[in-house]
Amino acid sequence: MDLSAAADRNVRWFIVFRVVFNARFYYPVMAILFLDLGLSLEQYALLNVAWAAAIVLLEVPSGAMADLVGRRRLVVFASFLMVIEMLIFAFTPASNLSLMFWLFFLNRIVSGAAEAAASGADEALVYDSLKQSGREKEWPDVLSRLARWQSGGFFFAMILGAAMYDPNLVNRALSIFGIPSSLTAADTVRLPVYLTLMSSVVAVIAAVRLHEPDLDTTKNVSAGAAFAEVVAAGRWILATPVALFVILATICNDSVIRMFLTIGAQYYRLIQIPEAAFGIIGSTFALLGYAAPPIARKLIARDSPAFTFAVISTATLLGLIGLGLVWPYAGLLFPMLLGLAMSVMGFATSYYLNQIAEPARRATILSFRGLSINLAYGLVGLLFAALLRSLRAADASAADDTLFITALRWMPWFFASVAALVLAKPALNALRRQS
Repeated sequence: MDLSAAADRNVRWFIVFRVVFNARFYYPVMAILFLDLGLSLEQYALLNVAWAAAIVLLEVPSGAMADLVGRRRLVVFASFLMVIEMLIFAFTPASNLSLMFWLFFLNRIVSGAAEAAASGADEALVYDSLKQSGREKEWPDVLSRLARWQSGGFFFAMILGAAMYDPNLVNRALSIFGIPSSLTAADTVRLPVYLTLMSSVVAVIAAVRLHEPDLDTTKNVSAGAAFAEVVAAGRWILATPVALFVILATICNDSVIRMFLTIGAQYYRLIQIPEAAFGIIGSTFALLGYAAPPIARKLIARDSPAFTFAVISTATLLGLIGLGLVWPYAGLLFPMLLGLAMSVMGFATSYYLNQIAEPARRATILSFRGLSINLAYGLVGLLFAALLRSLRAADASAADDTLFITALRWMPWFFASVAALVLAKPALNALRRQS
C-alpha cells in the first residue's frame, strides 16, 4: 500500500474509532443509571474518582509506550479494553450490591485505562501517516471532518440513549411496529449499555484496520525506556515555549469550562429550564462541533497561538461573566458560548501540538496534554468545593441556590487571575519565538 493510500485509510478508520469510542449511548443517563441499579451517591462518586485516577496515572506512560511499541498496538489495546469494560457493565448482576460495586469499580479502572491508552496514540498515528506522505497540511481538514462526525455521533447517542432508557417511550415505539410490549424500568435500564457494547466491537474493527507508519524509533520497551521517554518529552515541552504556552492555555480554559459543565444541571434549573429539556440541551452542545471548525481554521490561519488563545480566553471570560447574571431562559446563551470555546480550543490545541511535536515522541507529548487537562480539572473541582464550603461557613442560613450563584460569580475572577498569572510569561516567550 502506498503512503498516500495508507494515510487516507488511517484518516477514515481514525474518525470511525473516535466516534464510536467517545459517543457512548449511556452518557446522557450515566449518573441515574448507576443509582437506579442500586448504588449510592457516595459509591458513584468513588467510581468517578477511580476512573479519573486511572487516567491520570496511565495517561503519560501509555503515550510513551505508544511511541516505543507502536501507536496502532495501543489503539487496538484500548479498543479491546473498551469491549471488556462494556461486558462488565452489561452483565454485572444487580442482586449482590457489594459484588456489583466492586465489579463496577473494576469497570471504571478498565475504562480509565482504555481512555489513557487511546489518548494521543490514535492522533499521533494519523498525523504521522499524513506527514510521511507529505500531506501534514491536511490535518486541519481531518480535524474538521472529525468534529462534524463526532458532533453527529454525540447527538445520535444522546437522543437514542436517553430514549432507550425510558420504558414508556420504548413500549410506544414498539407498538408503532405492531409489537406488544410491557417493558419496565428494570428491563430498559441497561439498553444504552448494550448499544455501547455493540459499538465497542466497531471500535475494535476500526483499530485493527489502522496502518502503522514506519518511524525511526527505539524498540527498547523496558520500563526504564518508557520512563526515559516520559522525561525526555517533559523536558522538550518545558524547553519549547509555544508547546508550553498551548498546553497551559488549554488547561486554563478547559478546567473552568468543564467545571461548569459538571454542575450545569443546577444552573439550568436556576434559569427556569425544565428538566425534560436537559437532554435536548446536551444534544445541542454536541452540534456545536459543526460550528467550531470554520472558526478555528480562521484563527489558526493567522499562525499565532497567542492570538488564537486570546480569542478563546475572551469567549470563556464572557461566558463565565454571563453565567453570573442568571438570566431566565436567555442565560442558555452563555453555556453555548462556553461549549463553542471548548470545541474551538480542542481543534486549535491538536493543530498546534501536532505541528510542532517531535514525530518520535508525538504520542507522549499529546498524552501530557491529556494528563494536564485532567489534573487541572481535578484541582479546579477541589477549589470550587472549597469555595462553596467557605461561603456556607460565612452564612450558614443561606439557601443552596444563593450560594451556588455567588460561587458562579467568583468564576470569572478566578479564571482571569489564573490566566494572567499562568499565561503572561509563556505568551511573551511564544511571541518572541514566532518573531
